[in-house]
Formats: sequence, C-alpha cells, structure tokens
Amino acid sequence: MNYKEIIQKLPYTKPFLFVDELLHIDENGAEGSYTFDANSDFYKGHFKDNPVTPGVILTECCAQIGVVALGIYLLNNEEVTMGENVQIGLSSSEMEFLVPVFPNEKVVVSSEKEYFRFHKLKCKIKMHNSEGKLVCKGTISGMLKSNKNG
Repeated sequence: MNYKEIIQKLPYTKPFLFVDELLHIDENGAEGSYTFDANSDFYKGHFKDNPVTPGVILTECCAQIGVVALGIYLLNNEEVTMGENVQIGLSSSEMEFLVPVFPNEKVVVSSEKEYFRFHKLKCKIKMHNSEGKLVCKGTISGMLKSNKNG
C-alpha cells in the first residue's frame, strides 16, 4: 500500500482532512505534513484580529497523520481486508502546546508507536513548524478496525 492509497482510505474529506502528504510510514510510526489554509472557517473567530490554529485542530491533525494513517498501514500489514472505510474512535489524548500555528503555516507531524494490540493504537506524537520549532507533543490513542472484519 503506497502513501497516496493510505490517504485515500482516511475517513475524512475537505474541510476536515488535515493531511497533505505522508513522508514516511512503517510499523513503528508515521510522518506527514499539512499546511493550514488561511481561509479555513475556524480562523474567523479564533482569535479576533489575531488568528491562530485552535489546539483541538492541531490535535486532530496529529491524530490523522500519526494515529489513523499509521493504523491503516498496520491493519493492512496484518492482512486484514481493508474496506473503503475504516472505523475509528479516539480513546484518549494528552497534548502540550508550546508555540502557536498561524494561517498558511506548514507543519510536520511525526508519531512513534507505543503499542498496537486488540485494534488499539497508542502513539507518542510531535508536531514541528517549518522553522523546526516544536509546536506540540503528547500521546494519542485510538481504536481502529476495518468495516470488513466485523
């Protein structure tokens, strides 16, 4: 399965897809990037006259690249027949935010798998901006399974 196929299997579409490209993925983690479009609706009110990307959106970007894309890759490697959609559920997240992300800023998310068992995936996540500064870090866990495997 190539990187574009993994992105196509993500259960999101614009405007809620926060993955532009996958840079690397293997059984131990994933890395990908996203550029936050200045025309996104959430910038209109967050914050007045000084838009920044909300932490919940940063967390979602981290989850899509670092957990869901990795989970699709891992499910495929388990030779599970992948349907068009993957059922997912975020089970926990603990994130620390260090610097803001502004409109039109590109970020790179990397994850390191802590474990994947019984379809629960837990990863350490880091997001860096284009200057290489650490934007946020933490852990995110989720449950993933193919619609075809019951």
